Amino acid sequence: MMAMDTNNDSTNRTKELKEIVEDDLMLTTLDNPFNPFVQWDQWFAFDMRQGYNTCAYLARIVKTSHELSEVEEALAINQAIQEILELNSLGIYIVVTRKTFTDRSKTTSFPTVEIRRE
Repeated sequence: MMAMDTNNDSTNRTKELKEIVEDDLMLTTLDNPFNPFVQWDQWFAFDMRQGYNTCAYLARIVKTSHELSEVEEALAINQAIQEILELNSLGIYIVVTRKTFTDRSKTTSFPTVEIRRE
């Protein structure tokens, strides 16, 4: 009976984790007009040209392991994205999902970010 409850708890936890990561999240910047879900090459080229290196930044923050399941790894990535947003000192990072991405390439103005050098 105990093994069955443990198995059921594990199944429930897996379902819960899948719901958490069901919506793909992508970290991007306010000024990147490309959709990282469908315009990956253009999005990545813009990001690198601007010197953001968002993928490398995310890779440095995420706590992952080859021992994690696919769902657990997606959860770790989502947690790293959340951490980056909390530390967002330049105010340039945002999160988009497949459902919430809008075509910002038609936007004519973007917030400017002033970088102070001391």
